[in-house]
Amino acid sequence: MIDWLPTATRLSPWPQATVVVAGLAASGYAAADGLLELGATVIVLDEADTPANREKAALLGVLDAEVRLGSGATATLPNDVDLVIASPGWRPTAPLLAQARQRGIPVWGEVELAWRMMQPDRVVPWLAVTGTNGKTTTVNMLESILTAAGLRTSAVGNVGRPIVEAILDEVPYDVLAVELSSFQLHATNSLQLHSAAVLNLQPDHLEWYADPASWGSAAPDAMAAYAADKAKIFERVTHSCVYNVADEATRRMVEDAEVTEGARAIGFTLGTPAISMLGVVDDLLVDRAFVAQRRDSAIEIAKLSDVRPYAPHNVENALAAAALARSFGVPATAVRDGLQRLELGDHRIQTIAVRDGITWVDDSKATNPHAAASSLRAFESVVWVAGGQAKGTSFDDLVRDFAGRLRAAVLLGVDRQVIAEALARHAPQIPLTVIDSVDTGAMVQAVQAARAYARPGDVVLLAPGCASKDMFTGYDARGVAFAEAVEAITGADEEA
Repeated sequence: MIDWLPTATRLSPWPQATVVVAGLAASGYAAADGLLELGATVIVLDEADTPANREKAALLGVLDAEVRLGSGATATLPNDVDLVIASPGWRPTAPLLAQARQRGIPVWGEVELAWRMMQPDRVVPWLAVTGTNGKTTTVNMLESILTAAGLRTSAVGNVGRPIVEAILDEVPYDVLAVELSSFQLHATNSLQLHSAAVLNLQPDHLEWYADPASWGSAAPDAMAAYAADKAKIFERVTHSCVYNVADEATRRMVEDAEVTEGARAIGFTLGTPAISMLGVVDDLLVDRAFVAQRRDSAIEIAKLSDVRPYAPHNVENALAAAALARSFGVPATAVRDGLQRLELGDHRIQTIAVRDGITWVDDSKATNPHAAASSLRAFESVVWVAGGQAKGTSFDDLVRDFAGRLRAAVLLGVDRQVIAEALARHAPQIPLTVIDSVDTGAMVQAVQAARAYARPGDVVLLAPGCASKDMFTGYDARGVAFAEAVEAITGADEEA
């Protein structure tokens, strides 16, 4: 291994290095582009020989990268490689990464590469968010608040835009709003964030962590390994570690973290905040952490009505975003203005139609049981449309907690029986339709069944609690299919 790699920065002698980039999706392409700009020799490997990848390969080829596409492209790690950059989601047990470990070759993610590429002379502070649910919404809120404060910023990371792309941008950013998944955090080792937040911790992606080789000998099970990767976001934080008062696991992460001396623990709560917390008093969001007189007072930063769409978990997201922004010195008025100006993307508790007294809500972004529970908590009487890829998670707690709100349930997708069995165990009285079709017409059948169950005053809620790629290209495509089926079946023409 090249002796300077453990402490590599942008100014290191990268022309000496040969780097393999595993995967040619957005982050892989950005990583390859960044490494080429640094002067490294770059080899890109991807099994998918698609038109999109061929187009990217042609662009990288002009910059002298070697790109290998197609079946078997990632089976063997080339000789004389100094570093591997793995795309998010690549399990450590993948043959290419296992070979790298056996040969003592370091494996980074695009996030780690981006952090190194800023050092030592182009450093931009990162305000970062992780958690099982709410990451993208919170980062979008944070970006809007920072922008309202007059700061040059961008939402990057797992939210969609690779961080390396922002680092290479000509815009001189003041601060970045960064979403980090457990997969991305797994492949980091030197981040020193300004401030970071863990929104919540619930079972998710357990199939990724099921093999002990994914996490090494320190973690006793998949859930512990998942939590350990989430907790890495707090390591070396310099200013504020933001945790969820209602989620004990997030507080323990802060207590256990090796932070930079002087960093503070900042809580957020839906109740009245204690010292060093943000919370809710009457109809106001208030800050009792970043004010001089916090021992006996708090400052208003927004109203509950500024949080849209309103739901308890979305208020938590807003408080977490506000805590991160306030840790960076943003004025209270910018929190209010940023929340008011925010335009969230589709498929997040989005009302798509109201017809005959029935409200149809698309929360296709709810891709695990905890996210689905957050949606169910927002409504009193629900016809629940759920199912997809359960990712090794359980629905028992969700069904026990929310059975009293369910008029009926309609299930579809590859793991539909996982939810059906939880309903049978804990709420056998709830009417249930299971759609056995696994083609795209299944959503139409699901909406037909939901319409038959729903009564005026009910909400038909698509909150799948599962990933979508058993039947759809992504959660967004699933949400579109739901909306199109609602339009076709109900004739919904009333503006939501």
